[in-house]
Amino acid sequence: MRNLRLDLCYDGARYRGWQRLPGRDDTIQGKLETALSRILGEPIEVTGSGRTDAGVHARGQVANFHCESSLPSGEILAALRRYLPEDIGIYSCRDVSPRFHARLNAREKTYLYRVWNSEEPCVFDRRYVAVMPQTLDLEAMEQAAALLCGEHDFSAFCGNAKMKKSTVRYLRAIRITRQGSEVRLRFTGNGFLYNMVRILVGTLVEVGRGEREADSIPALFGGKRAEAGFLAPAQGLCLEEVIY
Repeated sequence: MRNLRLDLCYDGARYRGWQRLPGRDDTIQGKLETALSRILGEPIEVTGSGRTDAGVHARGQVANFHCESSLPSGEILAALRRYLPEDIGIYSCRDVSPRFHARLNAREKTYLYRVWNSEEPCVFDRRYVAVMPQTLDLEAMEQAAALLCGEHDFSAFCGNAKMKKSTVRYLRAIRITRQGSEVRLRFTGNGFLYNMVRILVGTLVEVGRGEREADSIPALFGGKRAEAGFLAPAQGLCLEEVIY
């Protein structure tokens, strides 16, 4: 049994997210599995490094799958590029150790969130940014971001109210920069809960708008979802990189 790794990217605008859904053909995992099963002539299950939400994009997603086929990885790559829609791209396909697991072996992930912070129109990037025209105090946001970094119980930043597993995660860094009318928030950590990055963004934006104080952040750890900020729109979020 072979184990193959895929490095891929996708525009998530028209998809219901990564995870396959019964009776639907508009998920990233579903598209990959349909294409691979056709190419290899056997049922294929694909495991991703994480499940991106509906509308979320990826530049650096990683996945793996097992198969019996002896078809060379280069030919699998070429066939995938033929059969997949143009908004899903495969960088590489290669044989890896049987022990490699795209999700369990991931040590760190980086997500980028893009905020269009202007009243001017953003026509050409509108599918990849969230429009938030109110003035943002980036210094206050950076102060709040520093308090979010480290190992904490991020239960207040989890969109799954029935989460049974640990909600403790380690955020190594949050970097906030402005590029013209765009504010970019980059998050790097050892793992992220359901909706976590989007709720972190909403919380930081509320700080930037003056709707909550930066020093109120520590009180959120271990708290309830309603205590943290709003859920930022999906289209501004992109999975940038997965480190193994």
